[in-house]
Amino acid sequence: MEQEQVNSIAQIEAAPTLEALEEMRVKALGKSGWVTAQLKSLGGMSDEERKAQGPIIHAIRTTVTTAIENRKAALEDAALEAKLAAETIDLSLPAPEQPRGTIHPVSQVMDELAEIFADMGFSVATGPEIEDDWHNFTALNMPESHPARAMHDTFYFPDKDAEGRDMLLRTHTSPVQIRSMISQGAPLRIIAPGRVYRSDSDATHTPMFHQVEGLVIDKGIHLGHLKWTLETFLKAFFEREDIVLRLRPSYFPFTEPSVEVDVGFKLEGGRRVLGGSGDAPGHGWMELLGSGMVNRKVIEYGGLDPDEWQGFAFGVGVDRLAMLKYGMDDLRAFFDGDVRWLQHYGFSPLDVPTLSAGVGAVA
Repeated sequence: MEQEQVNSIAQIEAAPTLEALEEMRVKALGKSGWVTAQLKSLGGMSDEERKAQGPIIHAIRTTVTTAIENRKAALEDAALEAKLAAETIDLSLPAPEQPRGTIHPVSQVMDELAEIFADMGFSVATGPEIEDDWHNFTALNMPESHPARAMHDTFYFPDKDAEGRDMLLRTHTSPVQIRSMISQGAPLRIIAPGRVYRSDSDATHTPMFHQVEGLVIDKGIHLGHLKWTLETFLKAFFEREDIVLRLRPSYFPFTEPSVEVDVGFKLEGGRRVLGGSGDAPGHGWMELLGSGMVNRKVIEYGGLDPDEWQGFAFGVGVDRLAMLKYGMDDLRAFFDGDVRWLQHYGFSPLDVPTLSAGVGAVA
């Protein structure tokens, strides 16, 4: 047995490959291996023989096992060294091509809006783009005979819903406000960004565009809260402290009183740049968004008591905000899919808007 152990250890230490080493392991420690046979023989020995031979046989198994493990580690290390020596990196090759995909300006501006309003305690609400007539018009104080419906060139579907209501592509994200009031109650502070649809198309209008609307419902809300919210938002979005607002009386069926919001601008290099007083020479006013105090009827349609709860709402085109901030002059280009336009105005995926680093990344 001692000579068999010596021969086996010598063969193990000289094994040229892992495959040859595995064959030697099977010969020694497999079911029919010579070490296994010695272990099985212990069962037929007397107690005295077992006490004498047991430690010797177990020591042989340990020695053989250790030799196999050591040789296996040595062969694996040698294989790794050979692989590392054969695999080299040619640093003279050109660098891998950078990813060409970019974040669309609309998506970037959506993220900027969410970041700014989240800091003011707003949450983002969404709703269906295929709406029913009640949520899109009636609940917003626009019954069937209301002339304000003529302001919306609406895409209607030929079929009605289960309750007999007309179905349409939503003309604004205001239905999300109704749905949020009904489902969440008050107090409420949300923005509702998303796609909306109207039958219109020119350099500043497209059949599908993006809009963000905001809604605050609470106790004791007044126009001062609305103006502060819009002023804070626009200063953060355009990253300027000289933003000046002017509120003009207007009419929207879902707010009363209603106000158009103008923003002061000045001409720089032949381009309108927001900021300045609006009334000084070379300055002017630009209509930017609509807003107002939520109409009592709309609050009632939202399932709330207008004697207890008040609120304000506002809406602005996301595409128009992007055009003003990043210097684009044709809304139709947003949807043309021109790779050159996307490469020029698109954003890196790493340009994540944050208030600490600035919401406006370099396009």
